[in-house]
Amino acid sequence: MIVIRRILAAAFLGLLTAFPYSALTDRAMAQDAALAAQPVSLPDMALGPVNAPVTIVEFSSLTCPHCAAFAQNVFPMLRSRYIDTGKVRFVSREFPLDIKAASGSMLARCAAGGDTPKYFEAVDMLFKRQEGLLENTLETMNDIGQHFGMSEEAVAACVKDQALLDKLSADQKFAYEQLKVDATPYFFVNGERLRGSMSFEELEAKIKPLLNR
Repeated sequence: MIVIRRILAAAFLGLLTAFPYSALTDRAMAQDAALAAQPVSLPDMALGPVNAPVTIVEFSSLTCPHCAAFAQNVFPMLRSRYIDTGKVRFVSREFPLDIKAASGSMLARCAAGGDTPKYFEAVDMLFKRQEGLLENTLETMNDIGQHFGMSEEAVAACVKDQALLDKLSADQKFAYEQLKVDATPYFFVNGERLRGSMSFEELEAKIKPLLNR
């Protein structure tokens, strides 16, 4: 189901409070890392080498303001300093919190056509135009689609693609039920869970010790 019910999210939050992440063993973190990095229905959209010493998996929603802040203020520095230098592999996972976010994620997939750089470019554009996606959804999506050579008919067909929506929903269900992802942004850094927004400095503080192992 695309929209995560608040009552269920609250229930998961209670469980997470009862079992703090600091108590996780290395073995549990390794299991989480493997599970988080596992593609489910949709192909991976990832930047950086597969054998990078650090893998970051982000679950985000295109209508989440904290996700947009991360994309605009943190990700560019993460990419230039760690991803492009081969130290970090960054995996993007869709976790749409509403139908507009789901439609945006579908558009990014269609616009990319399996091309990872195009996917990240589309996601970046959607985050930068988040207000438009929320208030003038169709106009914003048509405009972004046009940038990637998509007609209005192609955009409409994309967001009506039931097979694509089913895969997006299945991946979100897996993240919610198996990984206990209940909010966005939500990160796994070599298996360590990091819930909520972070500055670049906070994220870097998690990365650096992993590079020295």
